[in-house]
Amino acid sequence: MAQGVDVIQELTADHRKVQGLFDRIRSAEPGGDTRGVLVEQAGIELVRHAVVEKEYLYPAVRDHVADGALWASRELAEHADIEEILQSLQDQEPGQADYDQLVLSLVTRVTDHMREEEQLLFPRLQAVCPADLLEQLGEKVRHAKKTAPTRPRQHFPDSPLVNKLVAPELGMIDRLRDFLTGRGGRR
Repeated sequence: MAQGVDVIQELTADHRKVQGLFDRIRSAEPGGDTRGVLVEQAGIELVRHAVVEKEYLYPAVRDHVADGALWASRELAEHADIEEILQSLQDQEPGQADYDQLVLSLVTRVTDHMREEEQLLFPRLQAVCPADLLEQLGEKVRHAKKTAPTRPRQHFPDSPLVNKLVAPELGMIDRLRDFLTGRGGRR
């Protein structure tokens, strides 16, 4: 995405990227290495996406949307469930018994979450938040994704400030680990 693209457009583009990975996962052979690599790639994208939503989207929702605190809390709870599934997937291999069930659960949960954001939350935010602020948030999201962590961390604080301070360092460690292990097809 380019300059002038707002936070909603940026996050929606992330959703399309993840949906594309889900389509490829569904067509990959169950238990195969290709499916495993695609699941890792989806996990990387989802973690980065979640980090930037916690840093920028949900604070804006709290500040501008009616019942914003309730919206943000609900979305963060959904993120926690998704991160738990990602952690479970990270601890398994594609051929293990529960792996495909976990993948199905991930696809279902994430798809429902994205649909809710796109159809309900994003229009509410767009209706009440100034366009220039949405564009500024889009720029911040683009920048933050470059340094965001790529691995799930259950029970990590959902504080935007903590994420902004710690995420770049964790991201650097994660990207190094991903490179050294070949996670997500890297190497």
